[in-house]
Amino acid sequence: MEDPLSSGGWRFAQCFGDKGDIDDITEADIISTVEFDSTGNYLATGDKGGRVVLFERNEMKKGCEYKFYTEFQSHEPEFDYLKSLEIEEKINKIKWCKRQNSAHFLLSTNDKTIKLWKVFEKSLRVVSESNHHNGQHPKPPPQSASQLTLPGMAMQDNIIAAVPRKVYANAHAYHIHSISVNSDQETYISADDLRINLWNLNISDQSFNIVDIKPVNMEELTEVITSTEFHPIHCNLFMYSSSKSNIKLADMRESALCDRHAKCFEEEEDPSTRSFFSEIISSISDVKFSHDGRYILSRDYLSLKIWDINMENRPVKTIPIHDHLRGKLCDLYENDCIFDKFECVWGGDDKHVLTGSYHNYFRIYDSENLSDVVLQADKSAFKARKIGGAMPGSKLGVKNGRPGGTPFKDTMPLEALDFNKKILHASWHPRENTIAIAATNNLFLYSAA
Repeated sequence: MEDPLSSGGWRFAQCFGDKGDIDDITEADIISTVEFDSTGNYLATGDKGGRVVLFERNEMKKGCEYKFYTEFQSHEPEFDYLKSLEIEEKINKIKWCKRQNSAHFLLSTNDKTIKLWKVFEKSLRVVSESNHHNGQHPKPPPQSASQLTLPGMAMQDNIIAAVPRKVYANAHAYHIHSISVNSDQETYISADDLRINLWNLNISDQSFNIVDIKPVNMEELTEVITSTEFHPIHCNLFMYSSSKSNIKLADMRESALCDRHAKCFEEEEDPSTRSFFSEIISSISDVKFSHDGRYILSRDYLSLKIWDINMENRPVKTIPIHDHLRGKLCDLYENDCIFDKFECVWGGDDKHVLTGSYHNYFRIYDSENLSDVVLQADKSAFKARKIGGAMPGSKLGVKNGRPGGTPFKDTMPLEALDFNKKILHASWHPRENTIAIAATNNLFLYSAA
């Protein structure tokens, strides 16, 4: 039986956000991160306006459908007076902590400050009766002390409250781009371009620097850290990727400062393909461990790579994503698109991988046979759904990588690609074939049978 994930069995399910034209988009509404929790019942998004919006699964509906849960302002714009630097409120990353009780805990970060938020249901109570009122109509004032009664309280409403339990500030000199919660649920790491810090979730005024690649003389700087993640099972292992196209695996048991890595995953560059852009396009923008911790998925500008944790010298699979853009690298450099940071995601089964592209296309690969489904997070998806017409490519996957399939680069002329529309952020439901895609100011949900 053919795998529905590999045969274009994906369907558009939902879209949240303003459905107006792309020209009317407010900068603050652009989604900058999206993340399912460990159960898949809740979904969080962060935007450039510093807001976090949570969605919960709608149990009343069949299939995987979500509804609005709550929204709160996580970060505000700040100004560093010592450095004369404006600190944006944009949410760079959100990570859920595993649920311990009825409340939810999640970490959110902007460029400088990480916050631990507690989100919980709270009942609002009001005074229903007092010495002057019995709830329906006024009472005569009490004449003696014996007539005094305690006010009665009644429940008025249930609200969802969000409070910052911890604020982890002033630990990074450079912009924070990654946070990752440890499998022990006690610690987490945060990373900027040159350093990685280890925190205890309960201690906000102290962190330990575990990786520092800052040279004594900044003129000798040759690489920066681009992404980091804890191992999903072993709490002592974490990895970080660099702009020099390598991934380092570090073991915190070896030493307090993990500058000396345990493993380094790097593929030798072919000298014949070297160009002015080689260093930029080989910089790794995102790395993810598979759920079982055996494989590593990495994304650079042109490709996805799957590494076996036991084999450092080359990836087990290389999946070309942007080969059709090789001839346009000059233009992409001119308009700064070559610096776009695309994320990559493992499917819940560790057999499928997902990453984004331009013109709101995103691609799902079967990591075993490399068959390829191309989908488009496009507003025509819900317009077609409303009028009951046939759905465009955003509903049905374009099947590639199989006999009879059209190569992705041939499905659309390069001139027609809109480089302002790009899928940088995505998340995959941990237990089901449901994916959340951030497309500018809209959140798209797709599911497969």
